[in-house]
Amino acid sequence: MTSYFSLTMLGLILPGTAVAYQVMPRRARWAVLLAASYVTFWAISGKLLAFLLASTVTIWLCGLALDREIKQRGEALRAPGANRKAVKQSYARRMRLIMAAGAAVNLGMLFAFKYVVFAHRLLAPLAAPLLTHLGIGWAAPAAIAAPIGISFYTLQAVSYLVDVYRQSVSADRNLCRLALFMAFFPQIMEGPICRYGQTAQALWAGHGITWENLVSGSQRILWGAAKKLIVADRVNLLVKTVFASYESYDGGIIALAAVLYTIQLYCDFSGTMDFVVGTGRIFGVRLPENFRQPFFSRTASEFWQRWHITLGTWFRDYVFYPVSLSKPVKRLTTSARHLLGNRMGPVAASGVALLAVWLGNGLWHGAGGQYVLFGLFWFTVIWLGGFAEPIAQSICERLGINRSALPYRAFQHARTLAIVFCGELIFRADGGWAALGMLRRLFGQFSLASFADGTVLKLGMDGADFACVGIAIAALFVVGLLRERAQHDPAASATPAGHAGMPAAATANTAATRFALAWWQNFNVRWVLGCVLILAIVVFGAYGTGYVPVDPMYASF
Repeated sequence: MTSYFSLTMLGLILPGTAVAYQVMPRRARWAVLLAASYVTFWAISGKLLAFLLASTVTIWLCGLALDREIKQRGEALRAPGANRKAVKQSYARRMRLIMAAGAAVNLGMLFAFKYVVFAHRLLAPLAAPLLTHLGIGWAAPAAIAAPIGISFYTLQAVSYLVDVYRQSVSADRNLCRLALFMAFFPQIMEGPICRYGQTAQALWAGHGITWENLVSGSQRILWGAAKKLIVADRVNLLVKTVFASYESYDGGIIALAAVLYTIQLYCDFSGTMDFVVGTGRIFGVRLPENFRQPFFSRTASEFWQRWHITLGTWFRDYVFYPVSLSKPVKRLTTSARHLLGNRMGPVAASGVALLAVWLGNGLWHGAGGQYVLFGLFWFTVIWLGGFAEPIAQSICERLGINRSALPYRAFQHARTLAIVFCGELIFRADGGWAALGMLRRLFGQFSLASFADGTVLKLGMDGADFACVGIAIAALFVVGLLRERAQHDPAASATPAGHAGMPAAATANTAATRFALAWWQNFNVRWVLGCVLILAIVVFGAYGTGYVPVDPMYASF
């Protein structure tokens, strides 16, 4: 099994789990979910399940050790005549060692599976001559298959340890509950990256499957399947063709491939998130949303607050804030304030933490030069954007430009989309040099001749494919626009996320949004649209004879 939208998952694992879950007594339902999670992991990664188990046991033991230290510290502090400062320092050192040991084990497994070959490639030019001179062999390590979802569950493991260390959550003494948090089967392939406090207790609670949750969750899954099968998989052949031999095409074709890849990645990843969130809803678990209309962003920074949200918040909480609050960076911030002022100084100093975040973000996605360039690209754009924002604001005030007016907002949206497409081009390229080569052709050899002479229709998509994808994208845009208006409407209620990607709010100020929401909340309308989605997937989905299934794109990161 390689996809959540496979017959194995949709026809066997998910319905079988739902039936077994519902007939089980409530106190035993967690066992059904845990068994389904390990069966799913085994179906994808086989015996590599052992590494997930090792990660789970490690953080369980380290969590208990941290909990013991916290309790002993409290007793020591309450002892008569205790030197409070010395006690705190002593226990803080031991707790940091425990947390670091648990994190090192988990990050070490991640490094061994994903980065050893890349590290060898980087270090070989420097280390090989020295080791050869010393008579030490230098053999290139062989690439090994990684457990599915290791990048995702490793971050969950680290977040749990850090949260226990910070006393944001209490260490869980129940190994099975912690195992279920780590392995819940919808999440295991592509996330979202959850915190222990968000899902662990809800997964363990064993709430029964209600009709409302079953219907809304199933509709959300259908919405995700439509995005994946109608859009993402249909454009895959063109994207693969252009990126594999970009030297054969002009900048216009490369621009088209970059745009289509960005759409493909969004539809594939967010479609999978629809499956994950919908499945969680069926079992009464509210998983965090990972996307919030990212293509409506007006700045690069805002885009990353809407795209892969759980990854961004993880790096914010566990990398950006700790680095920013470290003593060296605090001293750097103070110095920067004196040199550049209270406005620009902190922006300049924040570059240290921001660089750590974006190098980590890029390398988290994969071991390759293109991922390093991807991280550096977004670091540069966002950091320079921090400097440019007050300057742009001052210029607009002097020129009397209304930054809330439609023309200026349209400019901001267009600029952000152009940045996003360039960033995703780097991300998808087959290596760092290929990324630079594609950018050179994009800007240095841009031409629309390939659109006029029919070359564009010989890359794996014909006119019918483009029409199908165009209509689907238009539908996505309408749904996204409704959600965006509902979320920005001060009268909209903060009810849970809507069915099949539709708006969540029950009321809205604008007449159009009110009408759309009232129409969507009609029970019969929801059923009709559900049937329309099924029909659209059957008629327009990419599958059948000659079709090569496309693996979930983020499962490989």
